[in-house]
Amino acid sequence: MLARVTDNTSMCNLDKGDLLREVTVKIGLERIDTQEGIMVEALLDSRATGLVMSSEFTRKQRFKLKRLDRPIYVRNVDGLLNKEGPIEHTVEVNIYYQGHRERTEIDVIRRQKWTVILGMP
Repeated sequence: MLARVTDNTSMCNLDKGDLLREVTVKIGLERIDTQEGIMVEALLDSRATGLVMSSEFTRKQRFKLKRLDRPIYVRNVDGLLNKEGPIEHTVEVNIYYQGHRERTEIDVIRRQKWTVILGMP
């Protein structure tokens, strides 16, 4: 999993096996440009301070990418730069959960194990 730090310069990468218990929820994601939606299982991660989406999922579902002005460099828990490279794009979506809708941007990360990770703001 990835956790975005508040200074916007690095992230932590933890394997799914590092968690004692994984909590997931079914959410709806809606593409802003076409209003097409899809249901996904998202991981809730209280250690993450942002939202991330798999680049493979983004490409498969044809989400419109928005290039960041500055890349966000990703660091693993051990402090080394992630070999997958920096975050260079976000996607703007509507997230639906139990009757609530929120429009937000989600960071796109390469080779992510989860389709979507929902962190704490």
